[in-house]
Amino acid sequence: MDRGTHPGLQPATDPGLHPDYPIRTERLCLRPWQRDEVDVYHRLRGDPAVVRYLYASPLDREGALAKVDSLRSEIDGPGQWVNLAVHIADSDEIVGDVGIGWNSDVHRQAEVGYTFLPEHHGHGYATEAAAAMVDLAFTGLGAHRVMGNLDARNTASARVLERLGMRREAHLIQNEWVKGEWTDEIIYAVLADEWAERRKDR
Repeated sequence: MDRGTHPGLQPATDPGLHPDYPIRTERLCLRPWQRDEVDVYHRLRGDPAVVRYLYASPLDREGALAKVDSLRSEIDGPGQWVNLAVHIADSDEIVGDVGIGWNSDVHRQAEVGYTFLPEHHGHGYATEAAAAMVDLAFTGLGAHRVMGNLDARNTASARVLERLGMRREAHLIQNEWVKGEWTDEIIYAVLADEWAERRKDR
């Protein structure tokens, strides 16, 4: 059967995402990246240690600028991502990047991603920002399922997804060729009703 026409799956009625910015959490402020913030973005995506377990290679400054210029603040259809700069609330200090991708209108699948500067690790910022994006996927996109995919060696990222309440669903052995080597991938996910129940208890 064609996966795209499965009778039990219905497309989201309005798969677009058009948030009101900034998005505020208890300690953070999330908003679209600005061109004059390219130096911080370059620190995030240009440092080999920071991007070690990401699928993309380190960017030079020119590549970082091109990437910032290409980042979206809205989602109009599948295959698109929103990436936001994560600021400490009421501050100009950027601590990281968080994003949500929309994979399928039919299957209503979204994906969360995040990258944070090393000096801001250990404060729970990634979990707090990622939780806001998962909320946005369920409430703004009408997602049925939100997942996180990561290199199996990235234990710090796995802990973020576990703190969000995602379930570890798969460990794929050497399933992708990344940066000159075969890598394992781990998949975490949470369903809309599970997320709603978890948030209700907080």
